[in-house]
Amino acid sequence: MGGNRVVHLVDDEEAIRKAASFALKTAGYAVLSYHSGVEFLRASKSAEVGCVLLDVRMPEMDGLEVQAAMTERGINMPVIIVTGHGDVSVAVQAMKAGAIDFLEKPFEKAALLNAISRAFARIDDANARALEATEAQVRIAALTAREKDVLEGLANGYPNKTIAYDLGCSSRTVEVHRASLMAKLGIRSLSEALRIAFAAGMGRNAQ
Repeated sequence: MGGNRVVHLVDDEEAIRKAASFALKTAGYAVLSYHSGVEFLRASKSAEVGCVLLDVRMPEMDGLEVQAAMTERGINMPVIIVTGHGDVSVAVQAMKAGAIDFLEKPFEKAALLNAISRAFARIDDANARALEATEAQVRIAALTAREKDVLEGLANGYPNKTIAYDLGCSSRTVEVHRASLMAKLGIRSLSEALRIAFAAGMGRNAQ
């Protein structure tokens, strides 16, 4: 249960705001909704500390711009990026900038609540990043050298074709390594792979 912890929900789509608000409120969270990043930033000075569920595609300011503005203004709240137009480059940008997770619409309630839970764990535990780094390094140690190379490529935002070119193999081989590494890490989504890679210090070449 959320224990009335506050989730700041920033999305220009009313239907998404209503659906996500309902899911979060039934899980015990308090939800404050904003129809734009600009509205959220205006309110953020006096806003209660919580986590931020932030849509990418919005008018005026997109989610990545809002995330950058939060950093510039010292608004130290964990961010979960949400988009209906997910791609590797956006995921890399968001998570390199410190996003807790990256969810694609329509997202499952379980995935949403898991991400929210980790966001509040980050607030609660000052050592959370160090613990995540240690866990990520242990998990990545189980991968083969080539699987680590593929994960590094993903963390740098490269598509399979580029990774294949860099490694001197076929795109199909990269797909096989990608499927294998995700199975070994016990994950199913790109956002989970990126979270583990970044926690372990991978992706240093990403722009």
